[in-house]
Amino acid sequence: MSIIRYVIWGNWKDSAELCRRPRNSKKRCNMTTSSPSKDKILNAIRDAAKLLGHPPSRAQFESSSGISEYHVLSHFPSWREAVRAAGLEPNSTNRPIDPSVLLKDWGEIVRRTRRIPTRDQYRREGIYSAGVFEKKFGPWSNIPAKFRSFAESRPEWVDVVALIPIEVARAPFVDSPSSSSADHSTPIASLRRYQKLENRPAYGNPIDFRGLRHEPVNEEGVAFLFGMVARELGYLVEILQAGYPDCEAKRQVAADKWQRVRIEFEYESRNFREHGHSPDGCDIIVCWRHNWTDCPANLEVVELSSIINTLASDEE
Repeated sequence: MSIIRYVIWGNWKDSAELCRRPRNSKKRCNMTTSSPSKDKILNAIRDAAKLLGHPPSRAQFESSSGISEYHVLSHFPSWREAVRAAGLEPNSTNRPIDPSVLLKDWGEIVRRTRRIPTRDQYRREGIYSAGVFEKKFGPWSNIPAKFRSFAESRPEWVDVVALIPIEVARAPFVDSPSSSSADHSTPIASLRRYQKLENRPAYGNPIDFRGLRHEPVNEEGVAFLFGMVARELGYLVEILQAGYPDCEAKRQVAADKWQRVRIEFEYESRNFREHGHSPDGCDIIVCWRHNWTDCPANLEVVELSSIINTLASDEE
C-alpha cells in the first residue's frame, strides 16, 4: 500500500474561521462531541485578558488556552462577538483604517520574515484582520502590487520592495469589455443548461475560494480542500493513504494536549455507507455535503461546504 506523508505548512492555503452548523439544518451527526462549552470558552477569554492586561487576539487566546477557533466559532458568529460575550471590548474598532497604515503593517511582516505572507500568516502575525485588507484592496493576491505602488516614492521601503517579485506585483487581470458588460446579476442556476460534451471534464459550481475555482465534484477534491483549511480547523495531518481510513491526523483537545483521529474523505457523507466502510474504523467523515440523516452517533461529520462559507465571508 502506497503511503504519502504530509506536513501542513502555511502555504497550503492563503488563510481562516470555522465550522458553524447552519441554523436551519436537519438533525446531524454529533459534530461537537469534544468541543468545549460556551461557558468554558468565555472563562478562558477572561483569563487570557487578565493575564495579558487587555482583550486577547485570536492567536493569543489560542496559545494561552489551547482552544482553537474551530471551537470558538461553533458557539459564536465571530471572534469579536465571543470577546464581547465575555464582557470585553475587542481591541479593533469600526473606524476606517487608512490604507497606508494597513500597507505599512503588511510591509513590516515582509521585512521581518523576508517573504510575502499568505493570508493566514498575516492573520497570525499582523495587527489587523485580513478581511480589512480585502475590503480595501480586493483579493489577497492584489496586496503585493498595491504595496509596490504605495512604496515607490518612499525610500524607507526599498528593502521590502526588493523582496516583491515583479510578476507578483503586476496589476490584476481586467475582464474584456465583452465579458464585463454581461449581466452578472442573473443566477447561474437560471441560465440555459447545455448538453455535456464527451471526453471533457465537468467542474463544480464556481466558488473562487483561495485559488480553488470550483466546488469539489469527487472525493479527491474534498481531500485537497481539507488540506487547504486543516490547520484552521485545528488539525495536523500525519498521513494520507490509499486504504481505509484515508487520513490520520492529530487535533488539539486541551492546552499542550493533542489526540490522534482517523478521517475518511467522501464527496457526500452517505457515500461512507455506500462504500461499505465500518464506523468502528473511523472517527470523522470529511465531506463536501452532509446528507446522511441516520449517520451513526459515534461519527463526527465535517461538512466543508458549510465551513468555507464561513471562512470566505468572515471579515473579523
